[in-house]
Amino acid sequence: MCTVSFSPNRSGFVLAMNRDEQRSRASGLPPRRVQRGMLETVFPSEPSGGTWIGVSGWGNCLALINWYSVATRVKADPISRGVLIPGSLSSLTPEETEQRIRTQPLNRINPFRLIGIFPGEQRVREWCWDLEALRTRIHPWALEVWISSGWDESGAQASRGNHFRQSLSQLGAGELDWLRQFHRSHDPEPGPYSTCMHRKDASTVSYTEVEVSETRVQMRYQLGSPCCPSLRSEEAMERKFVEWPG
Repeated sequence: MCTVSFSPNRSGFVLAMNRDEQRSRASGLPPRRVQRGMLETVFPSEPSGGTWIGVSGWGNCLALINWYSVATRVKADPISRGVLIPGSLSSLTPEETEQRIRTQPLNRINPFRLIGIFPGEQRVREWCWDLEALRTRIHPWALEVWISSGWDESGAQASRGNHFRQSLSQLGAGELDWLRQFHRSHDPEPGPYSTCMHRKDASTVSYTEVEVSETRVQMRYQLGSPCCPSLRSEEAMERKFVEWPG
């Protein structure tokens, strides 16, 4: 259960993510830097080590959401979807990222949608795994939102998606403050369909923000619902560049 929004700009992009989980689930750990060869990466983590979002020194960002519309589940010995991002985050291109995803034991990983943002090439990719095939969706370098929900996925997608599209007419649409307002929104009311989600058994448990500029890569993390003040942490690093041929 999550909401991910993406907004590109002249020098990079901003990506924001609400993570929705059962209240009984252990809290995630704040972002920390992890060295992958010569490249730094930053991501929060589960106590077990997996993650739902991460960014590299290239400025490439990966965000993972469950795919509840696919009812099929792994029957025995499932592996956490959280292994996907740490194993792929140091990839430079969408093609290399996909190669690394395919090296994972996908037959033991439940359905997912993995969103990849690659600012060096201004490309957005979404990999969708349904326990039968890994498919790639290509998205334009433009404002976008992705939504998942274990309560009523199609209903949440319709409600939050409509609110996102209606908000595009607001002054400052696409800017960082606008994204923050969207992610702490209780439209149409606080509950399972609002972007900042609240149910008796589950809620939005954290908010993560990735901002990539011409020179810097930053991740900001807030534990707890984005509508409530809570502990925050931040990691930042210098952005690395690659000279692309042509």
